[in-house]
Amino acid sequence: MVAGETSGDLHAAAVAAEIRSRDPALRMVGIGGSRMAESGVELIQHSDALAVMGIVEVVRHVPLHARLLRELRRRMQSGTVGLVVLVDYPGFNMRVARAARAAGVPVLYYITPQVWAWGAGRLAALRDTVTRAAVILPFEESLLREHGIDATFVGHPLLDQAAHMRPRADARRALGIPEDARVLALFPGSRAQELARHLDLFVQTARLLEARMPDLRVMVSVAPGLEVDARRCPYPLVRGASFDVWRAADAAFAKSGTSTLEAAVADCPLVIGYRTSPWTYRIARHLVRVPDIGLVNVVAGRRIAPEFVQDALRPGDVAEALAPLLDRDGDAGARMREGFRDVREALGAPGAAARVATLALEMRR
Repeated sequence: MVAGETSGDLHAAAVAAEIRSRDPALRMVGIGGSRMAESGVELIQHSDALAVMGIVEVVRHVPLHARLLRELRRRMQSGTVGLVVLVDYPGFNMRVARAARAAGVPVLYYITPQVWAWGAGRLAALRDTVTRAAVILPFEESLLREHGIDATFVGHPLLDQAAHMRPRADARRALGIPEDARVLALFPGSRAQELARHLDLFVQTARLLEARMPDLRVMVSVAPGLEVDARRCPYPLVRGASFDVWRAADAAFAKSGTSTLEAAVADCPLVIGYRTSPWTYRIARHLVRVPDIGLVNVVAGRRIAPEFVQDALRPGDVAEALAPLLDRDGDAGARMREGFRDVREALGAPGAAARVATLALEMRR
């Protein structure tokens, strides 16, 4: 099993736990994080060293990736590997898929590369290397099948994480927030690079809104283990409880990605912002084939939440978009919540990890 960052570790761990419950004697080895280790996966490499993003940033990790690929190739060629399960992390995992195919080892790819965003180049690579794909967005199954890939829509794993989501009042009590408070949540990113690029801009946006709404309370959701400089962030931090933050907030300012789907599942209106390195952005502009980057907008098929990307990410403009959403009973929030209903329906039913585990056990040699 190979997962390259925090979210992949979480999803792979859920699959590993399901497999372990059905076949406790089965040996699982791989690359991942602490959650995978707790679920019974013997780690070759901890994924903390692999959590990078952006075209330019990945280049710096080439030597480590090359060493790990050599080790995985050696294991797969030994004849002792019955199945490779890849989870997200496409830059590295597509190379692992090719190595597995060359060694005659079947490959199950869970959370496949976003071929719908980056064009058709990876579709041919998936067809040629992946035995089966377990996809998490509703339109991916038909797209991959049209290109000769055996794909199964398993539902989105967020629905399992949200199964025990607290009601709004309980989430507020858990975070020490009064029921009548007006609350803005900031989600600047789960990776150190995202936090470095976004935090100041997110804080400036919140400051502008505080000047307009003196009663506003602000909180920041950060991933466990991420260091945040208190001089840059005057607001309370909440670690490892993102759904409590979503449920407690009246509105949120969040980086693009899976967090935008969390907002839809938790029914919290949001504005989306993202900034990356100038070189990465210039390259991506020529490669990306979809008009929106927020997954909530991609799944909806229309722009539900406003997006501010790269140079457009200006605190004043973001504050203007957020202000009406902070009115819990306002029309702007109500319209966005209507769109959220469509997104939640499209994400399928809970049980993604169990479905992936079933596929894995069917496929192993």
